[in-house]
Amino acid sequence: MIPPEPPQQQLQPPPPPAPPNHVVTTIENLPAEGSSGGGSLSASSRASLRQRIRKVLNREMLISVALGQVLSLLICGIGLTSKYLSEDFHANTPVFQSFLNYILLFLVYTTTLAVRQGEENLLAILRRRWWKYMILGLIDLEANYLVVKAYQYTTLTSIQLLDCFVIPVVILLSWFFLLIRYKAVHFIGIVVCILGMGCMVGADVLVGRHQGAGENKLVGDLLVLGGATLYGISNVWEEYIIRTLSRVEFLGMIGLFGAFFSGIQLAIMEHKELLKVPWDWQIGLLYVGFSACMFGLYSFMPIVIKKTSATSVNLSLLTADLYSLFCGLFLFHYKFSGLYLLSFFTILIGLVLYSSTSTYIAQDPRVYKQFRNPSGPVVDLSTTGQVEPSVTYTSLGQETEEEPHVRVA
Repeated sequence: MIPPEPPQQQLQPPPPPAPPNHVVTTIENLPAEGSSGGGSLSASSRASLRQRIRKVLNREMLISVALGQVLSLLICGIGLTSKYLSEDFHANTPVFQSFLNYILLFLVYTTTLAVRQGEENLLAILRRRWWKYMILGLIDLEANYLVVKAYQYTTLTSIQLLDCFVIPVVILLSWFFLLIRYKAVHFIGIVVCILGMGCMVGADVLVGRHQGAGENKLVGDLLVLGGATLYGISNVWEEYIIRTLSRVEFLGMIGLFGAFFSGIQLAIMEHKELLKVPWDWQIGLLYVGFSACMFGLYSFMPIVIKKTSATSVNLSLLTADLYSLFCGLFLFHYKFSGLYLLSFFTILIGLVLYSSTSTYIAQDPRVYKQFRNPSGPVVDLSTTGQVEPSVTYTSLGQETEEEPHVRVA
């Protein structure tokens, strides 16, 4: 029996060859004649420029900058109420003001932890991490106290300039302890923000803004540097806790230990000043306003830090002095200078540059400490045969297609 012949496959005709010298169209191949070619090229360039601007000024970046400015406005309210209390009513009670804020945090967040069940209960947290939060509460309290105390010894210009020391502190601590990695554009944005701050200080000098007594500048400058360093430690520690644990736990523990230590410091150092306060409804209203702004700042800052970073938040807070100045133009009749507006927009440009691209965090299990469960088992990576740790770079900001996750073995 003869087998049937297999069906013949129909051959498709080959595609026509591409015209020579027209495979890739380049600018050199575009016709140079007439205005239509130049017009299309100009329109293409304008469209590309608009696309790049939309990519940089995206919704996430604008939200990040706006959230930072909300924090600056809260600090402006804190500064204005403190100024009225100290200058108009001679109520120099920085520890008492901090104590009121910590009491509010205690009443809202510490009690929330107390009613929780399981591992997130207040007693369970204290058993595992009480000494760490005790140190953090003390650092946070003394950071506020040192900067406020510095106003009695040095000038406003020195405080404004030296207070920027918190930015390199946060960058270094974030690099070594949070393993955050920055790009060149981040450093350019930081430099632009600091230049804007320098422009504001120069404007203060030119218009002759009140600089304070400055009776012992060295002591005052050291107090500012100490306070800025403690602020940096507190902010980076806060970022670590809210990323690995929770915002409510951080605020609850700060309220507990902050109220404890500020109450002791108030009884020792400030009880006589508190008795001298001429209490009336105006002073009471100022204390209420200060406490509301301070409580809002502490409650809102962890949200902004988790969405951006501690570095971004501290850059945003550079505009707080400018908001206070703009309010002072109407309330305290400060002199105006165009350099103030230049300073404000320079800082905003620096913030846009910093927020235009995301930072990255390298998650190395040998570097991250066991903050969540210090009593848990410790894994010895040397026994696994892994010479170099596996590091994962994870974006902390908005991500684009050009910035994928990178895993380095």
